[in-house]
Amino acid sequence: MADHHFGGIRIRHLYKIFGPNAAAHIEAAQKGMTKAELNRAHGHILGLKDINIEIPSGCIQVIMGLSGSGKSTLIRHINRLIDPTAGEVLVDGVDVVKMDETQLREFRRHQTAMVFQKFALLPHRSVLDNTVFGLEVQGIARSKAVDVAMRWLERVGLKGFEDKYPNQLSGGMQQRVGLARALSNDAPVLLMDEAYSALDPLIRTDMQTVLLDIQKEIKKTIVFITHDLDEALRLGDQIAILRDGEIIQQGTSQDIVLRPADDYVANFVKEVNRGRVVQVEAIMSPLRGATASSGLTVHAGTTVEEAVRLLASVPDGDVTVLGASSEPVGVVTLRQLACAMVSSQGQERQRDVVAMAR
Repeated sequence: MADHHFGGIRIRHLYKIFGPNAAAHIEAAQKGMTKAELNRAHGHILGLKDINIEIPSGCIQVIMGLSGSGKSTLIRHINRLIDPTAGEVLVDGVDVVKMDETQLREFRRHQTAMVFQKFALLPHRSVLDNTVFGLEVQGIARSKAVDVAMRWLERVGLKGFEDKYPNQLSGGMQQRVGLARALSNDAPVLLMDEAYSALDPLIRTDMQTVLLDIQKEIKKTIVFITHDLDEALRLGDQIAILRDGEIIQQGTSQDIVLRPADDYVANFVKEVNRGRVVQVEAIMSPLRGATASSGLTVHAGTTVEEAVRLLASVPDGDVTVLGASSEPVGVVTLRQLACAMVSSQGQERQRDVVAMAR
């Protein structure tokens, strides 16, 4: 397994300007020139503007935005497939921007692995040979490489398919091969660029589950790009929302849904099933000496939807929320739960929910 002392990723004051004379315009961008102004005045494109992100080791960081927001540009700075115009990309404390060719090659082989939207499998290689590809490049003995690859193929549900070729597999299975190949590398950083966007919704949900299950064991630092909010909320320990190359909001799924930073984010989260995202500790009343009357308890991390199901049996009661050591930390009522399930625009729906629950 990867080194557990891995220090995560820190991106600081990252700018990317696309155009023949990018360096000449960096100062203007740093002083606040907008994307539209830079394009109009100088014919250059401001791809990323003052990006600052801290990604702790072992967490899933989702970067979300619409097409053209800069999210794929951003992820390609982490393994320096794209060079920044200014800024730092520190991976495990080392600035990738300052690496020479040899260091960069070593870094890409051992520190990062990437999963692409279009699978990027080699068509003339079997599933097994696709999976061992990264290990071959590292010069690892065939027998050892095969052992590692077979373990990951089994883990992603492809045992028995190792001799098949990519064109014999469905899209979902091809993406499992891509994931097994990336995991075989045992790199501490996993970069996933719209990895599940090409898949059908049900297969996509399956793949999210596979990733979350595996992540519980391997605790990689995963940067996951998506334009799908449900996917972001399901996968992300942290979410950063990009628009026009700038981060508009960073936070947990709770922060994004309950406290959108502006109208742009509020529009994104408007249709979200809040009951499945919001957790009880985000809306509970902290305990002040007294415990709840009904004797019902839930652990912090329980979603509002699960808590409503529990409370449906005692509609007049409330639920005690238990912290990490099973000590009571707060109380939540049916009314609070109902309010949390609808956004501030939905007062009528809120009353309906309360009425139905009674």
